[in-house]
Amino acid sequence: MNHSFDWVGRAPTVERAGMQGQEKTEDSLIREIRELRDRIAELDRLAVAHRMTEQALAQSLEKLRRATGVVIDVIIMAVETRDPYTAGHQNRVADLARSIAAEMRLPADVIDGIRVAGRIHDVGKISIPAEVLTRPRHLSPAEYSLVKTHPEIGYEILKNIDFTHPVAQMVYQHHERMNGSGYPRGLSGEAIMPEARILAVADVVEAICSRRSYRSALGIEKALKEILQYRDVLYDGEAVDACVALFRDRGFRFK
Repeated sequence: MNHSFDWVGRAPTVERAGMQGQEKTEDSLIREIRELRDRIAELDRLAVAHRMTEQALAQSLEKLRRATGVVIDVIIMAVETRDPYTAGHQNRVADLARSIAAEMRLPADVIDGIRVAGRIHDVGKISIPAEVLTRPRHLSPAEYSLVKTHPEIGYEILKNIDFTHPVAQMVYQHHERMNGSGYPRGLSGEAIMPEARILAVADVVEAICSRRSYRSALGIEKALKEILQYRDVLYDGEAVDACVALFRDRGFRFK
């Protein structure tokens, strides 16, 4: 028997098997390519949908910011019509507090939260009789006790509003002092929110610089002397330093 003929006879079969294997490999590659193409197309569709969702979310957030701004403007107007001597006070405090926070290099979202709280920090005064707020003399102990309720009342007004920052707590604490002598809770040191400590400095400086029903404006140097004298006693040291730097080195002025 000639084995060479057997080998030759079998050769086409082996060759066909090789070709079939190659065809299967090519088919598999084609399927994988198609699957990959379909996956890419699906990812593209998801990316488009995601971008549309992000745009819709951004638009909703912008609408919410505008609506919140309108509400805040109404609150400011309601408070200031009751006490014309403090007209513009909340906005000026907000501007200074925001600038102090920026000077301290706090994160942008924290700075914005302080600005928002500053604009409405005296909202609780809406419950104080106008004749008390505009009294052309220093308040009696009973009247002063009444005025001292405004941070807590402000907190109650704001606590259920869904701000993106702890605005109600900042408003609640803006009359607290570092040594515990403030109100309404007598908090001290680290128990007071950093944002509220900044707000406290801005509030005091603006108040001293502005006219009140019972006195004339005392000026910025008097205000800076006050916060420097009681640095780390009544007022947060870092906030005081930042505030002084703004007026003496950065040329900050109230608008």
